[in-house]
Amino acid sequence: MRIKSVQARWVQIPIDKAKQHVSDFGRTETFDAAILRIETDDGLVGWGEGKNAAGSTGQYGTLVHLLNHEFGPKIIGRDPADITFIWEDLYNGSRSQSASMAGHAMPELARRGMTVAAISAIDIALWDILGKSQGVPVWRLLGGRKADRLPAYASGGWAGKDGIGDQLLSYVQAGGFKAIKMRVGAMDGAPQISAARVKAARAALGPDVDIMVDAHGTYTVGDAKRFAYQVADCDLTWFEEPIIADDKGGTAELRAATAIPIATGESEATRYAFRDLAVLRAADILQPDPAFCGGISEAMRIGSLASAFNLRLAPHLWAGAPCFFAGLHICAASPAGFIVEYSLGANPMIHDIVLEDLKVEDGKIAIPDTPGLGLTMNEDFIRAHTIMS
Repeated sequence: MRIKSVQARWVQIPIDKAKQHVSDFGRTETFDAAILRIETDDGLVGWGEGKNAAGSTGQYGTLVHLLNHEFGPKIIGRDPADITFIWEDLYNGSRSQSASMAGHAMPELARRGMTVAAISAIDIALWDILGKSQGVPVWRLLGGRKADRLPAYASGGWAGKDGIGDQLLSYVQAGGFKAIKMRVGAMDGAPQISAARVKAARAALGPDVDIMVDAHGTYTVGDAKRFAYQVADCDLTWFEEPIIADDKGGTAELRAATAIPIATGESEATRYAFRDLAVLRAADILQPDPAFCGGISEAMRIGSLASAFNLRLAPHLWAGAPCFFAGLHICAASPAGFIVEYSLGANPMIHDIVLEDLKVEDGKIAIPDTPGLGLTMNEDFIRAHTIMS
């Protein structure tokens, strides 16, 4: 079995105006992603996804070009089961053979960001192909799953103080969620405004629903401390991306200053960045995004890091269907995994491009049993919403 073709598309799906939300990223009018299709010479198709932005906040032309014209041609003719070494060869670039024989990485200068986003898309698609070729779900290839259903948390929460309670209660009722996540930070301005929204959310939900908050990295260390102090009595499950990801020392300083668990990592790529978070004692929960961190392979390595440092793994899954399904397998197969992010904002990139009906019932989501990632892509819909290929 050999790789015959690699095709990436910039897929852009409009969001109904009534379902759009506004955050520090601005108004979300479309959902965009780089969706990758890899086909083998015996007709198997694997699907992947690469990400360099959130929702409609970025351009995907460069990533699609990188996949179609640089990385894609490099893997044509290769055995798709060589997942680890395809990953390493793409990461190390022109020195891949030297790195392989030496037994350590020798990456090229552009070793993070767009490069790893492209590797992520390829890696996810190769795991999908491997599962289909073996007739088993990806989690089986990763060593098994801890359960056939896992807890999920409802991810959204943009309403103001007067509306946040009703918005989050609607999430709880939508799927029996026992945990929800709301947005805070720059979208509110001053920390006390976010704190007031969180207090209103806790009052509406009562003590039995877990609340997580996500600042999208928009606080300074000082303002993150102020916010954490002001919500100290709200029993928050975690404080996500409190400050810019580049300031790992600042995140460690915040973690030492508050009893609220710190979650971070959606803006980080590769095991090396997560190693630094762990060594610095900067986080309690690691949140790699499979479409950006390096795919399923790298997310599982990050899960091993989490386990070694007595941390937990909760992948960032605000994404399209290939990334989301990859996350289900990672959460189920990693000993450090414990909960699944489920978007309650409008997300046609999950629901409209696959034939499967993704539902949360009694606060839990099923882990796919079918071969590969377990998704059936609607290729007609994808072609209809392609703006670049």
